[in-house]
Amino acid sequence: MLQRLEKEQEFGLSPSRVALAPPVKVEQHNGAKSVRVGDEEVLKLVQRIFRTSGQDAPRLVVFSAVGHGDGATWISTSAATTLAAQGTASICIVDANLRTPSLHNYFGIENRVGWADAISQPGTMRTFAQQIAGSNLWVLPSGSPESAGAISSEGLRSRMADLRNEFDYVLIDAPPANLYADAISLGRLSDGIILVLQSNTTRREAALKAKESFEAANVRLLGAVLNKRTFPIPQNLYDRL
Repeated sequence: MLQRLEKEQEFGLSPSRVALAPPVKVEQHNGAKSVRVGDEEVLKLVQRIFRTSGQDAPRLVVFSAVGHGDGATWISTSAATTLAAQGTASICIVDANLRTPSLHNYFGIENRVGWADAISQPGTMRTFAQQIAGSNLWVLPSGSPESAGAISSEGLRSRMADLRNEFDYVLIDAPPANLYADAISLGRLSDGIILVLQSNTTRREAALKAKESFEAANVRLLGAVLNKRTFPIPQNLYDRL
């Protein structure tokens, strides 16, 4: 699906501007080796989604996996750091997974206030977000679990608009699409959703169910990312990775 969105564009990016993206990850499970989406693929994702031209170019995008552990958080954080490294535009990544938040652990920041608090309390979005030192990247963690129950549809709509007004690009890490309705609620207020699937784990039926649920809710599906795809790479190349 992402290939349909690709446009033949070249960007003069120096290696230092891509260095913020997490490196390729090689994992082994029951003797089988798999490679997570790495720098090059994340760079392609950022170019195809956020670097398109025109009035419909996405600025506020939701990332959601089909199920738990498919890698939506890793993909969204990789895309956010890569996008932030490419220029001076303000980038905000939001942890909207209030049930199992993890962005604060990834960036090594506190999670005392964040997304849930912003929806229920006044103030600018930057009041609740934390800027990564020396960068144009802001992180809005999930916030206090006690505030999650106060989230209303009107508050959600208002705060999504505030994110769009205060930042140039917003990436939202949402809960799994097939388990909770959050992804659809956020997707309706965004420019679209990126669906994350895990190779050899995500079932075709589950992926189709998520796709159909987005279509039924009139949520724009921007594309899909296949994570942890296995490759027939020689052992010596695996060892170098």
